[in-house]
Amino acid sequence: MNTMEINKIVAGVICAVLLVVVVGKIGNALVHPDELEAPVYPFSEDVLAGANAPAAAPAAPAGPEPILAMLASADLGQGEKVFKKCASCHEAEKGGPNKTGPNLYGVVGAAFGHVGDFSYSDGIANHGGTWGFEELNEFLYKPRDYIDGTKMSFGGLKKASDRAAVIAWLNSKSDNPLALPDPAAVEAANAAEEAVDGAADAVEEAVAQ
Repeated sequence: MNTMEINKIVAGVICAVLLVVVVGKIGNALVHPDELEAPVYPFSEDVLAGANAPAAAPAAPAGPEPILAMLASADLGQGEKVFKKCASCHEAEKGGPNKTGPNLYGVVGAAFGHVGDFSYSDGIANHGGTWGFEELNEFLYKPRDYIDGTKMSFGGLKKASDRAAVIAWLNSKSDNPLALPDPAAVEAANAAEEAVDGAADAVEEAVAQ
């Protein structure tokens, strides 16, 4: 390659650089962007910290999980095992004695304070109503929260399957056991209740707008 060709290549490169510089100058002359006094989307350190913060854990349920749909398939043998946690204070056989707590034979469906020869706490004696499946579920979840002033010191059964099993077993310890709820009917009733609640919420939102 001779000197003439090298000079042509260098001249071409210089022209290309000059062209880029000139185009940039012309573009800046034609366009005058206005500088904003403040960002359109201001982000403070607090906002950024909030955006990077881990998502809050879902709130724990306020009460016990419903067990009606579980009762029909509950394992009575498991219920008898769970009842051993209660056996130091309660008997569940017909004609059995009261212990620290009353005999629980026939308790499902019976009135609160139904054992005539047992001295109940005022909370239970004056409660009113009957020991249905839902009432027992609430009580066995956390006795002292369900009935204020109860003498029962048991901490409760936190597993829904344990509560369902022991309630189904206690229901069998009766001259007249209650019919266990049909799971399909329970699910249908729950779905209908959710639909009604959803419709009510929608009406409230529409009225508020």
